[in-house]
Amino acid sequence: MAPGTNYSRSMTTTTTFEDRAAGALMGALVADALGVGPHWYYNLDELHAAYGPWISDYTTPKPGRYHEGLKAGQSSQSGWLLALTMRSLAEHGKYDEADFCARLDKEFFPLINGSPKNGPGGYTSQSMREAYRLRVQQHKPWGQVGGYADNTEAAERVLAIAVRYAKDLSQLARHVSGNTALTQIDATVGAMTTAYCAALGLLVQGEHFDGQITDKLMARVHDGTLPFHSVTTPGLDSVAPGPERVHVAGNFASPDALIGMGYIAGAALDPAVRIEPAWKVSQVYGMPCAVYHQFPAAYHLAARFADDYETAVLSAINGGGQNQARAILTGALVGAMVGVQGIPKRFMDGLEKHDDYLKLARRIASQAAHG
Repeated sequence: MAPGTNYSRSMTTTTTFEDRAAGALMGALVADALGVGPHWYYNLDELHAAYGPWISDYTTPKPGRYHEGLKAGQSSQSGWLLALTMRSLAEHGKYDEADFCARLDKEFFPLINGSPKNGPGGYTSQSMREAYRLRVQQHKPWGQVGGYADNTEAAERVLAIAVRYAKDLSQLARHVSGNTALTQIDATVGAMTTAYCAALGLLVQGEHFDGQITDKLMARVHDGTLPFHSVTTPGLDSVAPGPERVHVAGNFASPDALIGMGYIAGAALDPAVRIEPAWKVSQVYGMPCAVYHQFPAAYHLAARFADDYETAVLSAINGGGQNQARAILTGALVGAMVGVQGIPKRFMDGLEKHDDYLKLARRIASQAAHG
């Protein structure tokens, strides 16, 4: 049975910075694996016929479906790339773009061929297929292989960079936006991805995801920490002409990606604004892959179930469509609020390579805690 309504904001467990940092990473990895079986069912009747009325644990993909060949508890390509990013961070103690790109060249691109249903996890996203075509087939240098796919592919890996730089939002924004632009160069995708990661950084610091999240983020815009243009920022009450207006990674024309999440979180916590059952958030914000469907749904679930990882992530999974990305984004946010101990033990134990992942997560968490 699906869980009942929960508008609670009680946070009864005390967490440390390192618990929250590791919780964000493990929360994303667990959520990715939970989505492997029921991924991309846009017909909910088909989803229920395949997995019953409520998915509550890891599942194996059905024959002929995406990720066919994987087993329950294994990672999709999103989890695989997140782990690759985590290894680069852990081994260098910081974000090293050259190392990250070299890992894609040596460890990832040789495993794919530019077609969708291929590679680790059984499926390669549009943005990575475009990067492969330009990098491998056309021999373009890094910095010239990004495409215009509007999905959350970059967000699903750069969340690890956000965790690493949670104590320094300026560095967080610079590295997150730069890494995003390696594969996705659309300015809206970059802004929404960076905004999501800035919020994640605040949660790792110990903030909650609620209607006040925008005020906390906008304070960082006004003091110059976050690179979003705001007409209320001193010295920015008029738009400067000339070449400085050209978009580059990390300079965003509008703070709306930061502002919108506060409205969504506030509505999620308002008893007069109801989405029942919670998994129908996918019906409200949309089931497709684009960032403007995925981030709002994740924000709703993270605010509503801030102290309940299981309900938040399973509500994302049971909504169908691009439920895996919805769950990853939700899982990182809620994982950051509840810490590793707030993720159900059966999810941790059932995740393949969970011991290796947890060691990586704790290593990055320690590095983040010490600057």
